[in-house]
Amino acid sequence: MFTSVLMIEKALTSADIEFVTTLHGDETVAFHVLLQPRGDQADRLLRAIDDVALGELDEAAHERETPEGEEAAGQGQRALEVSLVALRATGSEAEGRLIEDHPLDALKALVDEIAADEVIVLTDPHYVEEFFHRDWASRARHKVGVPVLKLFSHSKA
Repeated sequence: MFTSVLMIEKALTSADIEFVTTLHGDETVAFHVLLQPRGDQADRLLRAIDDVALGELDEAAHERETPEGEEAAGQGQRALEVSLVALRATGSEAEGRLIEDHPLDALKALVDEIAADEVIVLTDPHYVEEFFHRDWASRARHKVGVPVLKLFSHSKA
């Protein structure tokens, strides 16, 4: 069985589920999902710049309304549960957890703990972080010791 760690920031869409579950053809995949809610991972300014870069001016104007703290954790837990149910519905094994602090440390620990074969980082584009190679995938490539695949979410959840 192939073991993938899947890092996400929101509930997976049906297109995301189809994409990640078909990456390895007919091989059975066990997913270990780490979700850090969007409100907990970057400051508002960077999120607003990303929204503007994507042409989503309305979202940039409402970035201050993005849940943070306990509210983000509650929404994150629901997003994680929805994602796990959807992955399992495809016949994949799936388990997961929320991460609040130090996502790359949590990623490294999980990769080591389960002897993961790969890491898949599936997020919306984060242009500022990507430009400076400070996004999860860029930083993970230097930390985890397994292949890291960076994918963009297909649509809004």
